[in-house]
Amino acid sequence: MRVAVVGATGLVGTQMLKVLEERDFPVSELIPVASEKSVGKTITFKGQPFSIVGLATAVEMRPDIAIFSAGGSTSLEWAPKFAEIGTTVIDNSSAWRMDPTKKLVVPEVNASVLTEDDKIIANPNCSTIQMVVALKPLHDKYTIKRVVVSTYQSVTGTGVKAVQQMENERKGIFNGEMAYKYPIDMNVIPHIDVFLDNGYTKEEMKMVLETKKIMGDDSIAVTATTVRIPVVGGHSESVNIEFENEYELAEVRQILENTEGVIVVDDVANFKYPMPKDAHNRDEVFVGRLRRDESQPKTLNMWIVADNLRKGAATNAVQIGEYLVKNGIVKAQAELV
Repeated sequence: MRVAVVGATGLVGTQMLKVLEERDFPVSELIPVASEKSVGKTITFKGQPFSIVGLATAVEMRPDIAIFSAGGSTSLEWAPKFAEIGTTVIDNSSAWRMDPTKKLVVPEVNASVLTEDDKIIANPNCSTIQMVVALKPLHDKYTIKRVVVSTYQSVTGTGVKAVQQMENERKGIFNGEMAYKYPIDMNVIPHIDVFLDNGYTKEEMKMVLETKKIMGDDSIAVTATTVRIPVVGGHSESVNIEFENEYELAEVRQILENTEGVIVVDDVANFKYPMPKDAHNRDEVFVGRLRRDESQPKTLNMWIVADNLRKGAATNAVQIGEYLVKNGIVKAQAELV
């Protein structure tokens, strides 16, 4: 497979290269793509140097798969150009997620919706991905009626500038370029992405709308509050789930323990529960603090943690690619000549 990684020098792009290598994705030729200022520089993949190229050159090289993590405007302009030449695009931006003609995919949840006709596939929002991995098996068993989620999101979700801001603040440096309107170290900012007319942020509405689309059920009511906190390991979520049907906690735990991609860490007697530092550089979704909501019937509380740069972005995108190749949905274009 000729594989292009668009945005190869960014936080998520570098993770994509790392994940492709770790998972031994069948890359016959890597095409690292970045902005014009990076063209000509080299990156190392599987011990070999590869020269960074621009988008136009990458299209001419006709990759079989292009994994995008270069922002929505880049995706809107260039993903169709790749798709036109037969490349299958897996896009990590928000550009195509709610387009009714594009699939929004978390492999453990809904990869079966993919077909050969899907040339632009959307990778969901990081905070949505980890939540639906845990929700899907419970929805299949008990039918979810309503979800209330509050997030505690890593600064890595904003990018390099945000990580630098936090590190500078910890050193007492406040004269650098700021990613946030306020200091982030020793602070919590209940504001991710832009505010919308309904008073919610775009990030909050992403979780609402994407959950319904990925789960394939518009009847699920979702409300979200998304918050930025000064950590780097991953995103955490407090999730309250109201079911249509009654459940038993032991059965919930068993279902989650048997769910692909989920690790249950729930032993409060020994102070064991998911934390970002333990999810860092891991691909699994960690679930714990399982307990019944005692304020109303058929309702469960849980705590979900995952590395937002890996399962929340890079790993999920690569897993989509793995599914496409394994099921013969994408074939190397050289084989089709």
